[in-house]
Amino acid sequence: MQFVSVAEKAAIACEKWNGRGDKTSADQAATTAMRNAFNEIDFSGRIVIGEGERDEAPMLYIGEELGKGGEAIDIAVDPLEGTNLCAYNRPAAWCTIAVAPRGSLLFAPDTYMWKVAAGPACKGKVSVEMTPTENINAVAKALNKPVSEVNVCVLARERHQKLLDECYAAGCRVQTIDDGDVHGAIATAIPNTGIDLYMGAGGAPEGVLACAGLKAAGGEFSARLDFTLDPKGKEKRARAEKMSSDLDLDGTLTMDTLVSSDDTAFIGCGVTSSDMAKGVERYDDGSITTETLVLNASDHTAHLVRTCHKAPEGLLHL
Repeated sequence: MQFVSVAEKAAIACEKWNGRGDKTSADQAATTAMRNAFNEIDFSGRIVIGEGERDEAPMLYIGEELGKGGEAIDIAVDPLEGTNLCAYNRPAAWCTIAVAPRGSLLFAPDTYMWKVAAGPACKGKVSVEMTPTENINAVAKALNKPVSEVNVCVLARERHQKLLDECYAAGCRVQTIDDGDVHGAIATAIPNTGIDLYMGAGGAPEGVLACAGLKAAGGEFSARLDFTLDPKGKEKRARAEKMSSDLDLDGTLTMDTLVSSDDTAFIGCGVTSSDMAKGVERYDDGSITTETLVLNASDHTAHLVRTCHKAPEGLLHL
């Protein structure tokens, strides 16, 4: 619940910027609130996935130590996934955290990663090494539905045109999203979202967050790094080779490579509403409600936590 509180505080802070067209201020508000809240917890937290390297980010930078001291824990965060979604008041912006024992989250290079994600029924049946058509057919078979009813989520990016063309040729449905591939990937394991398969290239750090959520939800995640999509790919690859000598930078990354412990949890608090969590709601009496999805791999539970942050003179809204 302490980590839930961290995500809630970040969501409330950045929601003030919802619909104001300023993604930088929204992200900064979430980052500041999240860092301050982490530092109130009795634990020894280390940022593995964060806002960037120390020279790029003043807070929640990779390697930053947080907390008052205690159990050693690795943390992956995207303080506001979907900065544009928040800035322009679109669905599915949320504040995300993954936590696991120290040493069990991959320090993913800040570059691109091809990702394939699917729900529990597709465990072991999809892979980034398979063609999009093969993955679509595998999902259709696993879910016992025709290919025409398989819904594939893809980020709307120019680099995905070939992928989109193949999906359309295969005969499935395609749902493109503007931002938020952590949300898109985890949605494959949540039945009411209607998303059956996620494919495409996005940020590698976000891949670790998505993998943590899918591991907790019992889903499947397969990935491969791609430095060629990155304008600074050669430089980043050279840096990754020095920092991650034991990581195959060209190989398939399994769920256990990205998140090696089964004692992991994913927390996502809605800023704007989606099929997985309602957004922050403010009331005239000053009270605020939040909704947070909590996926816990250690005990195979999922919680949807609705919290009323009651104003001094406000009412309880549940």
